[in-house]
Amino acid sequence: MNFMIPLAAATPGVYYAFQHSDSVGKGIVLLLIIGSSITWTVMVDKGLELRRAKRLSLRFLAKFRGHQGSISSASLSREHFEGPLGDLYTAGVDKLNEFYESLAPGGDPWRRETGKLSDAQLSAIEAVLEREVSHQIEQLETRIGMLGTTVSLSPFLGLFGTVWGVMMAFCGIAVARKPDFFALAPGVAGALLTTVAGLVVAIPSLVGYNILNGSIRHLTGMMDNFTEEFMVRLKLEQLELEQRIGGEK
Repeated sequence: MNFMIPLAAATPGVYYAFQHSDSVGKGIVLLLIIGSSITWTVMVDKGLELRRAKRLSLRFLAKFRGHQGSISSASLSREHFEGPLGDLYTAGVDKLNEFYESLAPGGDPWRRETGKLSDAQLSAIEAVLEREVSHQIEQLETRIGMLGTTVSLSPFLGLFGTVWGVMMAFCGIAVARKPDFFALAPGVAGALLTTVAGLVVAIPSLVGYNILNGSIRHLTGMMDNFTEEFMVRLKLEQLELEQRIGGEK
């Protein structure tokens, strides 16, 4: 996964530049290689995680929309409660059943006929859903910050190594009192290597960071839409219950 090692192996000039770098330059290059390995691991692992979350959420959403019973009906099998939307649904239904149980102690918590919810209780359920959305977003964004730090820090590390190397090369020329280009070239080559290494780390990290953030935004939109859909469906059920109770009277 690390592009820096193949680059160094395939390009004799890169190896030459590394050989003529000082300890600071070599340290920065090695640090960037380690950083590159970590960022690729994070990008691949997080990419698979987000892909799985999206797949499970879409599968659950299809089951939820195809379900004809009440929103908390047991016929919506527990095996479908996977992914961010499944967790979101579970949080909402658990709170809903808590209110149903308080309205009809000992009743079947999976039946909507157990009682009519107040506006305050509906607001409480919506608050639980919104809190769960925030929790899911925190889970999805785990380690994304580290990737963003690598994207920002890598070019600056490379630039620091280049400035340091060029400064040392000119200092060496000044001490030797020989304004010789051939004496300056190895030091400058070694100095520029850190900038190349920083860009090799930063460019794919930036692409991966943007792709992962796009996936997280998409899942966040799905969760926000599901929260609204859940509440609309629950309010419609409550309206039907109210109409039925009014008709019975």
